[in-house]
Parts: sequence; structure tokens; C-alpha cells
Amino acid sequence: MSVRRSLLALTMLSSISLPAFAFDIEAHRGGRALFPENTLVSFSGALSMGVNTLELDMGITSDDVIVVSHERWLNPDLAKGPDGKYVAPPGIPYVGIPLSEVKKYDVGVINPESKYAANFPDQKKVPGTRIPTLAEVFALVRKSGDNQVKLNIETKIDPNHPENSPDPERFVTLLLDLLKKEHFEDRVIVQSFDWRTLQLVQKRAPGIPTAYLSMSVGPQPTAPLDKPSVWTAGFDPVSHGGSVPAAVKAAGGTIWSPLYYDVTKENVEESHRLGLQVLPWTVNKPEDMERLIDMGVDGIISDRPDLLREAAKKKGITLPIGHPVSP
Repeated sequence: MSVRRSLLALTMLSSISLPAFAFDIEAHRGGRALFPENTLVSFSGALSMGVNTLELDMGITSDDVIVVSHERWLNPDLAKGPDGKYVAPPGIPYVGIPLSEVKKYDVGVINPESKYAANFPDQKKVPGTRIPTLAEVFALVRKSGDNQVKLNIETKIDPNHPENSPDPERFVTLLLDLLKKEHFEDRVIVQSFDWRTLQLVQKRAPGIPTAYLSMSVGPQPTAPLDKPSVWTAGFDPVSHGGSVPAAVKAAGGTIWSPLYYDVTKENVEESHRLGLQVLPWTVNKPEDMERLIDMGVDGIISDRPDLLREAAKKKGITLPIGHPVSP
């Protein structure tokens, strides 16, 4: 090809609007900086705004119903009883009460005396908001008409406190049975800090992507780089060259979901070489969002999906379309 023809080809190519690379905008707990977390209110807000994924957490009641809650118990920062009083610390574990009891609590207004309230002063107050079941979230997604949005659902299990949740086998059984009943197997990612549950999902439902949550810094890291951990199901980073991505790959995961402090350009590149996506949590400042996008992460989990949409747009990323829906 002549130089002239080569230049012409490059000119034509530059005039074509190429599609932006895929990027996952995830609303953490539905976008808890904006709306009451893990509720139909927050999920409807995120769906209406436009996100790729709703991120949420699961607990199990005494009558084996999957409810949506970050804690494994009714949270004193959020849950107000029929008497108008917030639950007394440390809270009431879901495994000890039926769904009918759970539904009596109002989680639409943060306890004003809590640290949580200080962290999210702009969260909209919606009195009368109830804790939803996972099935109710599926119904909301169907109601919205959004056929593309996915759900990133976390099994809330702490291996140090088995009394506060079903064992991994029971938890995964209840989850997979519900997904099959609701025909939602192809629209979820299952994530967890407790990698035992992810091992079970991979064994029993290999078509469902698994996201390995990790935290390697702080006073109680779940995936430390220098010693074994009860959280990692035997796939300790210390046994894989001090690399969390290598441990996730060895465990059979498809997504590494680290605390964003742990993300570097080097471990993003390592993850991609291993065939893993990188989905850091929980990123709320635009400058951090932009920095991580520049590092090449595949998505971001954020309490501020509105700001994440702005940061993604600034980087030339195609935004998901909103699907307005009421709770």
C-alpha cells in the first residue's frame, strides 16, 4: 500500500465513531449516598438514573427467605421498630427471626445519632421503607423494563461468626434455588469475601460469574499478602507469590473485586493477563474514579452512581440508559 493510500485509510478510520470499551457502573447498595441503602427505593433510583449493575447484599431469615441487607442483622443505624425506636445494639440476627418480623421494621431514615448519618448527610429520607426480599428486587427490575441491568449479589457470611448466618452450603442452596425459580441465573454475579461460597457456586452453577472480594490493607484484612486467612478457602495470596489476582485465578474466579486502596496499575495489568476483570469498591470521589478508569479497571462500585456516570462520560465511556421506575 502506498504512503498516500495509508494516510487516506488512517484519515477514514479516524472519522469513524468507534464504540467505547465496556465499563461496569455499579450502584453500591443501590446508591446509599443518595437513597436508603439496599431498598426498593434505592434500586428504583439507580434504575431510573441508568446503571449497568445493582450491587446488593443478602441475609437469610429463620424461615429461609433471602432478604437484602448489608449486615447479617437488623442494623441499629437503620432499623426502627413499630414502637418508633431504633433497634438496640448490636442488632437482631436475621437467622433468628422470620420474614414477617423483618417486615415490621422501617429502614427509610438513618438513625440521626449514628456515625452513618454523619457519613451520608444527603441521603434522602423515605419513612416507611421496608427491607426487601431478593425476589422483590427481581420483580422491580422486571417492572423497570431494563433487560440489560445485572445484579451483583453478595453472600453475607463471616467465617469467624458462623452463628449469624446459614453455613455456606445452605446459603448457596437457597440462593441457587431462588435464582432458578426466578429465571435470573443469567443476570447475576455472585460476590463474597467468604470465598467458600464462591467455590460452591462455581461447582454447582458454573455459568454464574463469581467476584472475589478482598481487602489486603487495614487492621482486619480478609486477603493479607503475608499469611493465611480464614476468608480465602485455602487460596491464600501468600501461597501465590503474594498476589491476590493469582490467588483468585487459582480459585477459579472471573472477577477480582478489591478495596480500591489496593488497586495499582501493575495488579490491574496482572489481572488482565490472567483473564480476570477488576471491579474495585467503594469509590465515591470523582478524582479516584478517573484515576482508576485510567488504570484500566473494568468497572467501579460506588455509593455515588451519579458522580460515577459523570466521571465515565468524561472519559468517553458510553453510559447506560435510565429506565424510570417507582418502588
